Amino acid sequence: MKILVLNSGSSSIKFQLLVMPQETVMAVGLIDRIGSPKSVLKFESNGKKITREIEILDHDTGVSIIVETLKNPELNIIQSVDEISGVGHRVVHGGEWFNSSVVLSDDVVQKLSQCCELAPLHNPANIKGIMSAQNLLPHTTQCAAFDTAFHQTMPSKAFMYAIPYAYYENFKIRKYGFHGISHQYVSQEAAKLANIPYSEAKIIVCHLGNGASISAVKHGKSIDTTMGLTPLEGLMMGTRSGDLDVGAACYIMRKENLSVDQIDTLFNKKSGLSGVSGFSSDMRDIQNAAADGNERAQLALDMFAYRVKKYIGSYAAAMGGVDAIAFTGGIGENSKILRAKILQDFDFLGISLHETANNTAHGDTIISTDSSRVKAMVIETNEEIIIARDTYNLIQKNTV
Repeated sequence: MKILVLNSGSSSIKFQLLVMPQETVMAVGLIDRIGSPKSVLKFESNGKKITREIEILDHDTGVSIIVETLKNPELNIIQSVDEISGVGHRVVHGGEWFNSSVVLSDDVVQKLSQCCELAPLHNPANIKGIMSAQNLLPHTTQCAAFDTAFHQTMPSKAFMYAIPYAYYENFKIRKYGFHGISHQYVSQEAAKLANIPYSEAKIIVCHLGNGASISAVKHGKSIDTTMGLTPLEGLMMGTRSGDLDVGAACYIMRKENLSVDQIDTLFNKKSGLSGVSGFSSDMRDIQNAAADGNERAQLALDMFAYRVKKYIGSYAAAMGGVDAIAFTGGIGENSKILRAKILQDFDFLGISLHETANNTAHGDTIISTDSSRVKAMVIETNEEIIIARDTYNLIQKNTV
């Protein structure tokens, strides 16, 4: 069975075509800069790579170009769209409605629309991708996998905020968490690598990238995560402030006479690594500048590592121990400097870093010593596999 996985952003669509249940990737690609006369299609299949500059003004056109590229006889991927049985969509926010992936229906899409207020940058784009795929591939089963679903197992003591309860009752103000598809995949793979049954393991997943979050996964369920009602809460990120005293926000608003939208922009787009360093939100730039003696870059690096370390300690306490700590995401998978900095002085937790393993880590790798009680590791995240698995299973379930 062939499954097309779509991850629709406001100006981009990432995609993969997989054969299930074998989990064979037939094609992978990206459409970027949707809405621009110089949009870009990047495509790879069977060792062939294509990069084309083309005008793609909307998501309908983008999905259409993806389908036409898959049908290109020179690439020999599919002969007809009828070969595609299902489309799996990544959706950022499913609110409290969805704790697992679902087959899309008018009712589901209507609920996703209600979540747009909670994820204004993401859900509208996700819905555009869904509508485009439904129009162009009406014969397929369309499914949605949610970034929030994996974290719906959090207990109320973890997801509630200490504000008047009416705000939860009336507006569903609570912690939802994000990156859930990644946290689910990485925690499962971490348990395998540590040779511990998933249903018995205590795993901390550090998804570190321009957007960053940590989760505590106990016995296969997320019991806490750093992101909250929005992706702003938790860790310091590329341009997001992360945890902040609400009083500081109020103070800045009064001193600078800022509107709600302006303060939202300040903390979401002008803070984090970019705000502290003053020159970049890219961890590679921060590390290079710190190595050259830039004090603010060093401060940004130290702050980032410290906050990750602090959450690892708190989540180990919340789970009553930890068996494995997994690093993933663009920074987590690629920054040996940051991993070493985070894991420094964790002897009390039973972690001893294997310097050579950390420095040469590639793919799924244990980077702690054999004698470490807690295994530290790098896991390459694969959200598309989770989406494809869920879509395949939903199709199988609905055809029985």
